[in-house]
Amino acid sequence: MRLLHTKDITLREFSDADHAPPYAILSHVWREQEVLFTHMQNPEEAQKRLGFSKVLKCCEKARAAGYDWVWIDTCCIDKASSAELSEAINSMFAWYKKARVCYAYLDNVAPGGLPPRGDFEHSRWFTRGWTLQELIAPAQVMFLAQDWSEIGTRGELVESIEHVTRVDRSVLLGRPVQLASRR
Repeated sequence: MRLLHTKDITLREFSDADHAPPYAILSHVWREQEVLFTHMQNPEEAQKRLGFSKVLKCCEKARAAGYDWVWIDTCCIDKASSAELSEAINSMFAWYKKARVCYAYLDNVAPGGLPPRGDFEHSRWFTRGWTLQELIAPAQVMFLAQDWSEIGTRGELVESIEHVTRVDRSVLLGRPVQLASRR
């Protein structure tokens, strides 16, 4: 597992999430010119990418909350290595679960975009398949608007999230799922 240091914006490798320091994790929808692992090898190149501001803002947010480390899929996974990519895909749920907080960045939601007057429920983030595990695995999820202001936590927004995702609030709130059988 590779993490990004929130102060000097450098990557460091850890044997696995169990041996990693406390970290925040980013859930987002990919856009053009994301900062990839290969770009992180050359800081000048990384800074030229449109997605670099997302990396910086995520690091700022995490640092302000007291985290020295953050995981961002675009730049923490070497996608040129099929073995690393496969391991990352298989480990992702566990990585989100072990994160102290997940920042769900909704880049198409304006500040104050809460229901019923806003566009929170219409965010592209809710249409992506990957975001389901990113929504339910972490103990804490904080939704952020396009300016990185806080929209609210998963618990505070559970009614809207349940409405848009059709995921039962007991799952969203991390309560044990009751399995019933009618055999």
